[in-house]
Amino acid sequence: MKITSFLLLFFGLTCLLSVHAQQLGLSRLFYPNVTLRADYVVPGQAAGSQEFGLTRTSGLGIIPIQSEVQAGFSFRKKFDLRAVHTVMIGQFTQIQPTFDGTKFPDNGYKTISVGAIRMQASVKDKLWVYGAALGVTESNETFFTPQPFFWGGGARMRIIGLRSQIAYGSILAYNQKLRFIPIFGINQRLGKQWRVTALLPFMATANYHPTKWFSVDMLAGVSGYSGGFQVQTAEEKLLRRQNYQHVKLGLAANVHALSVFNVSVEAGLAGFRQLRTFNSARENLTSTAPPATPYVGVSVRYLTSRSKFSSKFMGKLGLGEKGIINW
Repeated sequence: MKITSFLLLFFGLTCLLSVHAQQLGLSRLFYPNVTLRADYVVPGQAAGSQEFGLTRTSGLGIIPIQSEVQAGFSFRKKFDLRAVHTVMIGQFTQIQPTFDGTKFPDNGYKTISVGAIRMQASVKDKLWVYGAALGVTESNETFFTPQPFFWGGGARMRIIGLRSQIAYGSILAYNQKLRFIPIFGINQRLGKQWRVTALLPFMATANYHPTKWFSVDMLAGVSGYSGGFQVQTAEEKLLRRQNYQHVKLGLAANVHALSVFNVSVEAGLAGFRQLRTFNSARENLTSTAPPATPYVGVSVRYLTSRSKFSSKFMGKLGLGEKGIINW
């Protein structure tokens, strides 16, 4: 297989890492871009519990910091040609849960995180992706209940023909406790207009792309939050932790405008919901399972049309910018 085709197939797999996007697009990882998103989960009430709802707004930025083709020697001391691409990722999220229509905590939570993803392809040492991120979640009403978290991991990728690629690896994550998470990804092209992409256990999508400016995603994914807050009593302030998670099934319509904007509207059902509250000793105080409820989401992404790193990199591979943007 020619080195250009080899590297092109490798970069087709990198869309597996864009699990925060409604549409998984390769161009997001090769050009600086910013995505603004808002989600609303309709309040639902379980028997004998409070009504629970959720609003989330977020901003996600991706900046390439390294794109190059390197010549050198592999671990087996043989000549090797390697492509390396590294991006920095930053995200800020505002989370507002409500109980019986009342905000709780008073001003919700804020989350900020920074990380990096490095993609590496070579003839001798195969295909790899590495990533890590560090962040903190904090209640808006105080700065004394920070909830730190981090994750890091790697995945090996394999090419199975021109239309199929798989990835497998593991992630080590910390959010209140340390977890080891095995991951499996697949990128399967079904004809010219259909593609199935998944990064399990986090997200899976089926994308239908009939035109260059419009596409539709059928998706399933896991979402939620974990934050700390304080309860004021007559004697003292008590530290609490609140965890929420759900599985969503939805449909997203994406419009690509002026070659640099992507507007997406998503709607679906949030089910398998679970809400828990813990004390400072991590003892479970309350646990409820709100019923399945509808949700809606809107996002706007600005994708720059120029990047010094990416343009130089793609020029070396002879692929050109147009092919990457429309991948």
